[in-house]
Amino acid sequence: MRSDNQSALGDPPEDFILLGVSDRPWLELPLFVVLLVSYMLAMLGNIAIILVSRLDPQLHSPMYIFLSHLSFLDLCYTTTTVPQMLVNIGSSRKTISYGGCTVQYAIFHWLGCTECVVLAAMALDRYVAICEPLRYAIIMRRPLCLLLVAMAWLSGFGNSLVQVVLTVQLPFCGRQVLDNFFCEVPAMIKLSCADTAVNDATLAVLVAFFVLVPLALILLSYGFITRAVLRIRSAKGRHKAFGTCSSHLLVVSLFYLPAIYMYLQPPSRYSQEQGKFISLFYSIITPTLNPFIYTLRNKDVKGALRRLLARAWRPCRR
Repeated sequence: MRSDNQSALGDPPEDFILLGVSDRPWLELPLFVVLLVSYMLAMLGNIAIILVSRLDPQLHSPMYIFLSHLSFLDLCYTTTTVPQMLVNIGSSRKTISYGGCTVQYAIFHWLGCTECVVLAAMALDRYVAICEPLRYAIIMRRPLCLLLVAMAWLSGFGNSLVQVVLTVQLPFCGRQVLDNFFCEVPAMIKLSCADTAVNDATLAVLVAFFVLVPLALILLSYGFITRAVLRIRSAKGRHKAFGTCSSHLLVVSLFYLPAIYMYLQPPSRYSQEQGKFISLFYSIITPTLNPFIYTLRNKDVKGALRRLLARAWRPCRR
């Protein structure tokens, strides 16, 4: 007879134990408060960005099409992981079902790869706006923006599908304990008791493609942008041009630096102790910060928020 947390070779386990910070029980209450507050801020901030991008006529430009999808991605990111984390931290039985774990890492990788491509599309938008300003309206038409967004979602889904198909075939034996806050493919590969060379290689190739290719396009775009900005003679013009890109550059840095550390290493050398806190950073801290970065550094978004709040407040004053 086997226990709830054991599985025979080839037989999928019933559930996984997510350790989180159970080895540091004094951290559970502060972490619960931080996660709850961060989740609420992420929800409010990203919903606000989506609403103003949709409802304000002045924000119907290509950049805000991409920004609204980025906010929706961040909204889904946090919702995929944080509620489960909150339940587990507040519970003595810190488990997730095998099916729930599979759905979680499938959606998480889908969203992650989609965000890589969306960030590259946003860099393309900034390149055209600064380097080809007279042709911007002709090049960055709405159909092209929607096509880029559709490609991002479909390519992310394709990557996730490949990862899920390979990962669900892995056998797990012994105690199914994940030293993490939620399910991720590298942690699942490390937990398997079979030869994972194919999974390691596939993960490395796909992640390198979805992380490094969009990052190379972003860096190339900003190389051309920097060259164009340095040719502007007035200091005010240069400052304005760089100001339009600073928010995007900050968001790219917050997203890519943890992703590069996490995924561009062989899963067999994956450090769960370091990885779980980096996962925590890009699954909750980055989506929480993104809307505030775009709001605090963007006059158009701040103006749109004020107009939206004024419209919502007007009926209440009657």
